[in-house]
Amino acid sequence: MSAPISLNVQLSDRSYPIFIGAGLLTHAEQLTTVLSARKIALITNTIVAPLYADLVIQVAKQKGVQVIEIVLPDGEIHKSLKTIAHIIDVLVANQMGRDDLIVALGGGVVGDMAGFVAACFQRGIGYIQIPTTLLSQVDSSVGGKTGVNHSGGKNLIGAFHQPKAVIIDTSVLRSLPLRELRAGMAEIIKYGMICDISFFCWLEQNVEKLLALESATLAHAIHRSCQIKAGIVARDEHEHGDRALLNFGHTFGHAIETVTAYSTWLHGEAVGAGMMMAATMSLHVGSLSVLDVERLAALLKRFDLRTDAREEVTANAAKEAMSRDKKVKAGKQRFILLRGIGEAYITADYPPAALEATLAAHLG
Repeated sequence: MSAPISLNVQLSDRSYPIFIGAGLLTHAEQLTTVLSARKIALITNTIVAPLYADLVIQVAKQKGVQVIEIVLPDGEIHKSLKTIAHIIDVLVANQMGRDDLIVALGGGVVGDMAGFVAACFQRGIGYIQIPTTLLSQVDSSVGGKTGVNHSGGKNLIGAFHQPKAVIIDTSVLRSLPLRELRAGMAEIIKYGMICDISFFCWLEQNVEKLLALESATLAHAIHRSCQIKAGIVARDEHEHGDRALLNFGHTFGHAIETVTAYSTWLHGEAVGAGMMMAATMSLHVGSLSVLDVERLAALLKRFDLRTDAREEVTANAAKEAMSRDKKVKAGKQRFILLRGIGEAYITADYPPAALEATLAAHLG
């Protein structure tokens, strides 16, 4: 195993490391280092537990750490307060203390819920992220956003609570279904779109290697994504400014997920279509060129990601869902738009006709 890549999320006394490499669960030096508690609650799901839970449990037991395994049903539909209540019931029944630790082993749904429980239980306990999907490795495991969905919208209930560490084992992606791998690529593309045109160009040149899970190429894509996110989070932890740029494509994407009841679209797929809609809206407000819109569309299609939802979501249903989005301020919807690839901006000042034209172009 080659030496892992590491970087830090710089948040003063709450700074934490991100470790990236192949085999980090099998050669568990990093995991051994961060599992420092009397007791851990290992939160995972029915898909991931049979594959990787024993690797974490073995390391914990070698350190004399008691393990409480909580295996949740798989799927975004279970990202709810009902599931959170179940997890907390198990923690209480097992007398988890404030100095104990939660370990999130899974994708974004598991990570978001485990982090939210860690933020709430006994007013906050420590947790570690071990993300097992590409999307969670490059996005949701980093930055401390936690939460659950409500029938009225995605992630409407949540808290900011930073992990103690993030351990990204790239080798687990070989067990990931191709559809989920492609969905995770949408979040990687997002980083190029919002602030790094050279990274976007690099992605255009490396589509085949990424889909083939070529080790060095994949590690670079994950590292650069985490590096960009860590820098933004360090500047704006609680999303009062620049951190909102990370939501590029998410306002439209979350609307697609909400209207379809989290049942037919993976999160990354919805973000991909949402980025395309944000680019189209940027074109309609006059800040983005046709060429840049076409480059984004071409890259999404090379990863087999959809660029519209016209067969499943109507414009009116999307507008209703977006009206409950967290980025609405003073009754005005804010969007993350583009002045060019690598140059995103936040605005609530746009012609209503631009939004209407965007919805008409991509929705039913």
